[in-house]
Amino acid sequence: MSFELFPDYRETPSIQPVVDKLRAYLSGELADYERRLELGPESEFDRATLQQVWKRSRELGFYGIHLSPEYGGLGLTNTELAALKEEVGASGRVLYHSVLGDMGGPLRAGAIFKYATAEQLERYLVPVVEGDRACCFSLTETDAGSDVRAMRTVATPDGDGWRITGHKVFSSAGPFADFSVLIARMADTEEAYSAFLVDLASPGCSVEPGDVPISGQHIESDIVLENCYVGPGQLLGNVGDGLRIGLGRVTTNRLLHCPTVLGHARRAIQLTVDYAKQRAIFGGTLADIQVIQHKIADMTTNYYAARSMTYDALAALDRGEDPKTEAFMCKLFVAETAFDIADEAMQIHGKAGMVQGSEVEWLFRRLRMFRILTGSSEIQKNGIAKEILR
Repeated sequence: MSFELFPDYRETPSIQPVVDKLRAYLSGELADYERRLELGPESEFDRATLQQVWKRSRELGFYGIHLSPEYGGLGLTNTELAALKEEVGASGRVLYHSVLGDMGGPLRAGAIFKYATAEQLERYLVPVVEGDRACCFSLTETDAGSDVRAMRTVATPDGDGWRITGHKVFSSAGPFADFSVLIARMADTEEAYSAFLVDLASPGCSVEPGDVPISGQHIESDIVLENCYVGPGQLLGNVGDGLRIGLGRVTTNRLLHCPTVLGHARRAIQLTVDYAKQRAIFGGTLADIQVIQHKIADMTTNYYAARSMTYDALAALDRGEDPKTEAFMCKLFVAETAFDIADEAMQIHGKAGMVQGSEVEWLFRRLRMFRILTGSSEIQKNGIAKEILR
């Protein structure tokens, strides 16, 4: 894999025309839309604002592009999808998360298509692909994060269906979602968990404002259920399939989080290079100072290493292999490296980088989160050690 801050994806030439079209949309029409509405990363978006992006991205072929042709997608490989996720992450757009469907769309739905019945596809998933409905995923609880089996949300049988009671946190896209893919423990068991499609407007279900993370994004919600009834047609898969559905694609998901983060890191590098070239100091520019040159050399070298290992693991996944250890390694290295890059970007920008409203300052906060999100760095190290010492 060659190094470029503006990759041409010669390793995956099939995706290059899509990348070109995507870049044009991100820097053109979407940028204009955000400027017109004066949107920033910490703006509180309403559903209508996001849905315009979902629908337009669908018209352009980006929304659900990874899905099979029967759902209007191109059936992308993981490597091809990663290239697009990196591009949206590197775009500097506020609504980057809504173009491919991460924010309540087809990417948020994940792999549940293969578990859904024909009725569930028609009622829930196809409308998501079309940008008419949105979903969130609800697994985490206050005392059940890495240890998901500590969850207290319980589904109790009631006739042909169930009554669910519990409190889910960090349901990303919850403020805009119509339904949740929600995991609950079956009553009177310790090890049986099931997945349900819960309509968020149902009696006994409420969507409450979630904690605002350090990125300032208003995209999280709590899902609170009190005797909320779900019918037999809302059970996803079979009783007891909940953790398999919720965690079954963990290697793929872990790897596919990395390209977006690499895109953010790439954006931080580009902003730093541009700033160093134009920032006048001591009769020259920052770019003339050797210590700044060395910092940029380290940033780009580490970015290249993180990107190379990620795409190598994705290629293995596309070959049908199970790069479980490599996925742990990629999540760990990408998270730590991307944050180090953001830290150096802020250092080089000085005051201009640390003030609120600076894009570099926002990237610093966003990339700090990834060292915890989707499994902390310590959890990744546990996984690596377990696999190596097995």
